[in-house]
Amino acid sequence: MDPVIHFEMPYEDAARAANFYGTAFGWQTQALGPQMSNYIVANTCEVTGGRPARPGAINGGLFEKTPDSTAQHPSVVIAVADIHASMEKVERAGGTVLGEPMDIPGIGAYVSFLDTEGNRAAMLQPLPQP
Repeated sequence: MDPVIHFEMPYEDAARAANFYGTAFGWQTQALGPQMSNYIVANTCEVTGGRPARPGAINGGLFEKTPDSTAQHPSVVIAVADIHASMEKVERAGGTVLGEPMDIPGIGAYVSFLDTEGNRAAMLQPLPQP
């Protein structure tokens, strides 16, 4: 069984979004800058070794809305052992993979997909932890 390990939500105004989640829920955010597509990491709980310290908790991130991207909606990220095999499983099950996997430095390989209901989700093949 492949677990949900992360969530993502789009934003139009980075500072406004980070301020909202920090003020409303106490989340700690970190803007990664243009070299990482202006992604904002959102910690919703304490972290140990880069991962949630509490079993069952997940952290997430906020991504910038762009006019040329499809399915810019909140989604979940599912950890998989083999991203290419999982891409094939998604397609065999009736889903649509959105592009090719991209490497996220220090994190792993990532690709989004649409399920049979039109929901955007993503898969991540995490890098091995030291």
